[in-house]
Amino acid sequence: MRPVRTAVAGALLGALTLAGCGQSDDTAGTSATAPATPAASAQAAGFPVTVQAGNGAVTIPAKPSRIVSISPTATETLFAIGAGPQVVAVDDQSDHPAEAPKSDLSGYKPNAESIIDRKPDLVVLANDTGGVVAALTKVGIPVLLEPAATKLEESYDEISDLGAATGNTAKAGQVVADMQSRIQQLAAAAPKDKKLTYFHELDNTPFSVTSGTFIGQIYGMFGLTNIADKAPDAAGGYPKLSTEFVAEADPDLIFLADTKCCGQSKQTLAKRPGWGGLSAIKKDQVFPVDDDIASRWGPRVVDFAEIVDAAVRKAAA
Repeated sequence: MRPVRTAVAGALLGALTLAGCGQSDDTAGTSATAPATPAASAQAAGFPVTVQAGNGAVTIPAKPSRIVSISPTATETLFAIGAGPQVVAVDDQSDHPAEAPKSDLSGYKPNAESIIDRKPDLVVLANDTGGVVAALTKVGIPVLLEPAATKLEESYDEISDLGAATGNTAKAGQVVADMQSRIQQLAAAAPKDKKLTYFHELDNTPFSVTSGTFIGQIYGMFGLTNIADKAPDAAGGYPKLSTEFVAEADPDLIFLADTKCCGQSKQTLAKRPGWGGLSAIKKDQVFPVDDDIASRWGPRVVDFAEIVDAAVRKAAA
């Protein structure tokens, strides 16, 4: 059990300092009468393609067949959009889906040499730790830096980026459309008569999130008010709150995204100084959220929205 929610603090807090991703655009086409050469086949599949990622415009010359993902979110996305068979290795933090090819590649401290040994024709990263992007680019490997999303639109954009980069544009578009539709349906149907407040816990220090994050954005869609928005230091959207601050705010709902990393539950919260009398604890409005689902900005954002929806409905009943 890790005492600090490193997966979030590293993947989210660190990645937020990086540039965002952009739209993808095709840079080559082919005529219907083009000869069936390897180059023409690549063009017919939509390659080469240029993607605007966090590290700028990246051109992928041909459909990649040896993708290395050093990002749990990217790994989930690649498999969701149909690029799973193209993935040859993922980092040691990528645990979903189960069929993702396991490896000892570090997700926290990516090693360029270890990645190069896998002979990738595309590498996807969430963080440029230790200058790994430059090291891989130097040897001619296309690299997509897809940092932590700060809002849902960036999540959708990154899925579209990976679709274009892997030759799975149509499937990626469908994934995005399905996500948007489902989240909008849930939010529109959610009861909003009660003005409920909430506290989202990233780890037991406790770190939280503001409404300016993609996590907070989802809560906002369900009409919830975030107590962390009044924190003295917003800390880029991920403030560290004091136990006194949370106790004084007395949120109606508490969401625990540190059940796996830190073993937190309603029972452990009740033992914290001043928390035993919190409304959410007394009224059984403490909701566990899978740490990974709550910290990754890929297709399973929908699962997170469904958890929020169920909590709001329970509180409104």
